[in-house]
Amino acid sequence: MAHRAVARKEMNTIRGSQKNREPIGGVGSTVKDGIITSLKGIGEIEEEIVTLVRNTASDILRTGSEVAGESLSVTKDIVKGAIAATEEVGTGLILSAKSVAKGIVMGASDVGGDVVTVASQTVNSAVKGAAGIGADVALVARRAVDGVIEATQEVGGNVTEVAKAAVSGAIEAAGGIGNTAVKAVKDILMGVVGRAKEVGSAALPKSGGTL
Repeated sequence: MAHRAVARKEMNTIRGSQKNREPIGGVGSTVKDGIITSLKGIGEIEEEIVTLVRNTASDILRTGSEVAGESLSVTKDIVKGAIAATEEVGTGLILSAKSVAKGIVMGASDVGGDVVTVASQTVNSAVKGAAGIGADVALVARRAVDGVIEATQEVGGNVTEVAKAAVSGAIEAAGGIGNTAVKAVKDILMGVVGRAKEVGSAALPKSGGTL
């Protein structure tokens, strides 16, 4: 199975890469525990992770004084929780990156958050987190970008703008890792914005307008 091959690759890169990191907050711990449970289960896990992350993000943002001000810290903590979960299980970051990213964007949308900004923050955090544990940053970037675009389609957001922001967030994060990472991320994300424009155009009403 392709998923098992990816999982084996991740296990080889993640093991032995433990480093000192900032502690995970309460929201991150909730996501971590939920993802661990899902990854240990059998069958379809992506929908469960999307639901878990979406509900967690929307609940915590709804209680915040300002969604815009809270979104960055919430996004970072959720991604940290997801990464900690995959480390504990020994696999799953590449497979779960799309679902986590999708859930964050949908959760932010549920409470009227800035989906474009959240998309950029999410992909940026995912790439940085992947680098921190030695995972394939390019593949994680692609999965996360796919997740935020899919979420934006489902909530009726501006797919093109979200795609641009997500790609920019990935490249910015890769820039802090090194030139090789930047090239890998750019290569794997090549054409994403163009495809997003096509998706956005197809979604427009025939009379015209914008998303």
